[in-house]
Amino acid sequence: MQLAGADGFIYVLFEHKSYRDKLTPLQLLEYMIKIWRLFLKQNNTERLPIIIPLVLYHGSSGHSRIDTRFSALLSGPTEVLSKYVPDFSYVLYDLTRFSDDQIKGTVMARVAMLLFKHIFDPQVKDKLPYVLSLLFELSEKETVTEYLETVYRYIINNIDDVSAEDLTIIVKESISEKQGEAVMTLAEKLREEGRKVGRQEGRQEGRQEGRQEGRQEGLCQGLIEGIELAVSFKFTEEAFKIIPLINQINDPARLKAVKSAVAMAKNANELIEIIKSLV
Repeated sequence: MQLAGADGFIYVLFEHKSYRDKLTPLQLLEYMIKIWRLFLKQNNTERLPIIIPLVLYHGSSGHSRIDTRFSALLSGPTEVLSKYVPDFSYVLYDLTRFSDDQIKGTVMARVAMLLFKHIFDPQVKDKLPYVLSLLFELSEKETVTEYLETVYRYIINNIDDVSAEDLTIIVKESISEKQGEAVMTLAEKLREEGRKVGRQEGRQEGRQEGRQEGRQEGLCQGLIEGIELAVSFKFTEEAFKIIPLINQINDPARLKAVKSAVAMAKNANELIEIIKSLV
């Protein structure tokens, strides 16, 4: 695009947060450096593209009170030493400050942002019919089915009081009978994946004992996959610290406790401490 009369590129870096994180500017700077390093490897140039960092926030408490400047993280006389201090600000979109009608964009973007906005809402189940009805606007039915699978996994792994059966009814009423049946098929597919893991473990360990342990392994594997997805969504860069700890747990009750902790934890360190107490 044209930048002050000259041709140039702008990279837009998107990051989403579900909790207030004062170190967000540092995380964004790390991303920006990686983008620049990759750009230099791929292009024969010594000029770097401009990057506009954009943060989408959807936590339960307002993020707007946090200073978005990188220099706000530094201690000392930053103004006096400003020529030696790297600085930038990020664009902040706090979804909690927008009404549902104010959230615009493509169907998929609106569905994602509305799910982000309401995921911690006690009445989230009542919001789902409207959110999912937006998928009816998609013209290609295959696209609806593919995107519905992503939405299904996100909802099931992050909302405890919404079951596959609940979601099937909502989809049938909001989109179509056919897509509701697709949700049932998907739910059965995921259950079957768990059963296969259980059967495989069962054959290895012996019939009676193997079946019992296999069912537990299948359940644990399903829980672990769901928790890993939720952790990746919520804690992004710090997920690599958390996931190995989750994989050490082989007890459904403890994994369910971890699943609840993911939704409640304010930051990665708090979640890590909870998981360590359960291992």
